[in-house]
Amino acid sequence: MKNNQTAIERNETHILPPIVTLTLNPSVDVSFDIDHLIEDQKVHATESRYDPGGNGLNVARALAHLRVPAHACCVVAGEIGDLLERLVTHKIDYPHCLRVEGETRINATLQQQAPRAQFEVSGIGPKLSAFTLQQLIDDVTRLAGDGYAILTGSLCPGVDPGFYAELAQQLRSQGARPIIDAQGEALVHAVKARPFLIKPNRYELEQLVRRPLPELADVSRAACELQAGGIDYVCVSLGSDGALLVDGKYKYYAHAPAVHVHSTVGAGDSMIAGLITALARGEGPAEALRLGLACGSGTAEKPGTGLFDYNQMQMLLRQVEVVRITDCDFSA
Repeated sequence: MKNNQTAIERNETHILPPIVTLTLNPSVDVSFDIDHLIEDQKVHATESRYDPGGNGLNVARALAHLRVPAHACCVVAGEIGDLLERLVTHKIDYPHCLRVEGETRINATLQQQAPRAQFEVSGIGPKLSAFTLQQLIDDVTRLAGDGYAILTGSLCPGVDPGFYAELAQQLRSQGARPIIDAQGEALVHAVKARPFLIKPNRYELEQLVRRPLPELADVSRAACELQAGGIDYVCVSLGSDGALLVDGKYKYYAHAPAVHVHSTVGAGDSMIAGLITALARGEGPAEALRLGLACGSGTAEKPGTGLFDYNQMQMLLRQVEVVRITDCDFSA
């Protein structure tokens, strides 16, 4: 009898190629649950938590939840950097923290209960020297080998927007597979480097192709255009509408499982972790999309900066049905 379960559901272990994440501008993420904000008045939190933050570190945390070992390269600075270094030690398998001058940023997320709303404030990280950037490049390329390198998140002040593109080209030249999740000019430059995978959301994709994409068919055409330019996989996250994954031969679409959304912080990063885990295991794009949506939806269920847990993810996997569409010209 054919076994339709994924390796994750069967709880199999695999020897995977190296996986490394890069976080140029990490943070300590602080989240507070509050009843409601009152102008010019102090409000008291009902819940709070502290987590290592920055997209690459979130991806590494999510990979650890999937029981996938990963190296996580980041910079730390000042006393907040000391706290960040302690936090990553407990939540990431192989952290590589490079100390620099300045102070690591603090990001704050406020979850308001009445009316329901989420507020986010991102701090300002330290400036990185050319010497530090080269050290990070050397670390990422060495640790990635011919495996996967996930380059994601905002760039530090003063870093050239073409940084991810240049690093992706170097990784490609050594046989590695760069994954880029960025926005704005960083993403514009990155697609020219033909990375292995990009994962914009609908808004980021609209900014990239410079036109509105109101319907799924519009999103599909734009994703196919990008993929045809030399990117192996283009995955577009669509929030509660699910996600679309294009690989050149087929398109794959799935609705997101129905969850009660508490916070969207880290959901996209969790999705990337799911995508790369399945692809690294050789499970193919349909299962990659399925696992990515389960991980992202599981994180959306968690409060503040919390990520999905393993058992929750396995339950959500059973709710995701992926539809394969044959060509890149569909209009429905």
